[in-house]
Amino acid sequence: MTQSKICVTCGTHYPASVHYDLCPICADDRQYIPEGGQRWTTEAELLSRYSVRTHRLRENVYELEITPAFAIAQRAFLILSPQGNILWDCIPLLTEPMVEFIKAHGGLRAIAFSHPHYYSNMNDWAETFDCPIYIHRSDEQWIFNKGGRVELWKGEEKALWDDMRLVNVGGHFPGSSILHVPHLSPEGTVFCGDTLVIAPNKQHIAVMYSYPNRMPLPRYEVERIRKQMDGIPFDALYSFMRDLNLTGDVKGIFTRSMDRYLQ
Repeated sequence: MTQSKICVTCGTHYPASVHYDLCPICADDRQYIPEGGQRWTTEAELLSRYSVRTHRLRENVYELEITPAFAIAQRAFLILSPQGNILWDCIPLLTEPMVEFIKAHGGLRAIAFSHPHYYSNMNDWAETFDCPIYIHRSDEQWIFNKGGRVELWKGEEKALWDDMRLVNVGGHFPGSSILHVPHLSPEGTVFCGDTLVIAPNKQHIAVMYSYPNRMPLPRYEVERIRKQMDGIPFDALYSFMRDLNLTGDVKGIFTRSMDRYLQ
C-alpha cells in the first residue's frame, strides 16, 4: 500500500509528497469543506478503526462498504462476469480480508468509475489486482494521483466484455458515467453511482449538478440525459448508497422523475 493522506470528508487519497491545504475535490462546489475545516487522516488510522463489509445483493453482484460509515459512505460493486470481474466505483479502504474475498471470486479484470468523488485509493486497488482503471477523459483534471493504471476513454460509450459497456451520461460531472450490464436482468442492469440518484422513497430519480449543495442542472442537460437514458434498456438500477436499488417500474420512475424536472 502507498503512503498517503486521506480527506476525511470525501475519502480521496493524496500522495504524502503533495501538499494541499484544502482537498481539491471538496473545494469544488459539487462537494464541500465542512464548517470545522479541512481534516486529514491516514491509511493506518482507517485500518485501526474501520473494516469493509460485503453483502450479496443478487447472483453475481456484491456491494462493498466501509463500516462504520466513512466520508461519503458510498458503496462499490463487485460484479462477477464470465470473462472477468469488474469493480464499479471504489471505497477508500482496502483490507486484507477484502483482497482475499475478491481473489477467491476470480480477482478483477478492471475498475471503472461513475465520477471523481469515488476515485479514493483506486491506485491501491488496481496495483493489488493488477488491472486497469477506466475513467472518462472529460474528468481527467480531477485525477490528482494518476498512477500507471489509469486508462482514459472518450466518446459516449466504451465497450467492455460480456456485452457490458460504460456510457458517458454527464450532468453531475462532464465525465459522469454508468455501467450497463445486460446479463444480470431481462432488460439489463445499470450501476449509476450518483450520475443518477435514487430517492429514499424509491419513487424518484435525481439528476443534479451538486447533490450535497442542492444545485440543479440546467433544463437542457436534463433533457439530454433523459433522451440518452431512454435509449438504454434496463429494468434494474443501483445507485451509490446502501438500499438505493430499484428493480420494479424502473423506466416508469425514471420517466416520471425527468418529467417533474421539465414541467
